[in-house]
Amino acid sequence: MPRITFEDPAGEPIVVDAPDGGALVDLCDTHATAVPFSCRSASCATCRIQILEGAELLSEAGDEELAVLDVFGVDPKTQRLACQAKLLPGPGTVRVRPAD
Repeated sequence: MPRITFEDPAGEPIVVDAPDGGALVDLCDTHATAVPFSCRSASCATCRIQILEGAELLSEAGDEELAVLDVFGVDPKTQRLACQAKLLPGPGTVRVRPAD
């Protein structure tokens, strides 16, 4: 089962087990993480996260996500959009924090 740790620069990390994998956006909503979302405010990429550990346990970035990340000049192995990234099922640990 994948486990994800959401680091919070202002507080305690939130550790979540995701038995079947799943979308990070859903886990962020369910567990009130520090990852911000402004999708409906025309502020795409607000939910950028820095991957601190376990990038290989996330789905590959699609073309649309890659295009947005390219605007910021970041590597999808080190940063992702939480609204697009999905945990792959299986064991392992992913550790993320909101991007600067």
